[in-house]
Amino acid sequence: MEPFRTNRRLCIIGGISGIAGVAMLGISFAINNPPPTDATTAEILRFGQENYSHILWGAWLQAVGPVLLVLFAFTLVDLAGAAARLAGYMTLFGASVLMTVNLMEVGFYISALNVEPAVMPFISLRVIFAVQHLYFVVAAPALFLPVGIVLLNSAILHRFFGYSALLLAIIFAALGIIFMLTLALPLWVTAFGGVQALWWLAASICLIARSGKRTVLSPT
Repeated sequence: MEPFRTNRRLCIIGGISGIAGVAMLGISFAINNPPPTDATTAEILRFGQENYSHILWGAWLQAVGPVLLVLFAFTLVDLAGAAARLAGYMTLFGASVLMTVNLMEVGFYISALNVEPAVMPFISLRVIFAVQHLYFVVAAPALFLPVGIVLLNSAILHRFFGYSALLLAIIFAALGIIFMLTLALPLWVTAFGGVQALWWLAASICLIARSGKRTVLSPT
């Protein structure tokens, strides 16, 4: 197991980045609630007009927030000295996939506000439903799995975070498989995506708390 090479400044910057990313995503989801899945084209158009600024600001927050979470994930990889190992490369891959899927969803949030042609909001919403599948099928598992491995092979954080990251990867992948034949994911499934925010928040706070330690940290 690799020792934890203390870098107080990097720990604090990474931790603050993670906390800020979670906060931005939380605000985004709070102000940008989607219309009902069974809404008609006219109802979707009216929803977009009534929530225009909330949707755009929510889209901005959802686009930028994950960038800060990725910075936190890369901080963990760097502190673990795993940048040149397979888990480090796969963290880079997972973060790239996550950002791609996230930005695709954000792009269609914005396109849904176009009122011409009239079917554009309806089509954009259906594409958003499709993209949300990708988060569970590949994006979240592809990031949480290597991050969990990085943490279990270092003493950066308590081993709980490594095991819980692996568990999240398995759960997200399982939900992606179970609901693969459902075009629009149930609300409780998409809401479960918020669980990962709790992981990022707790891990960020813990990293900051441990940043002042000058000795090699025990994995327990």
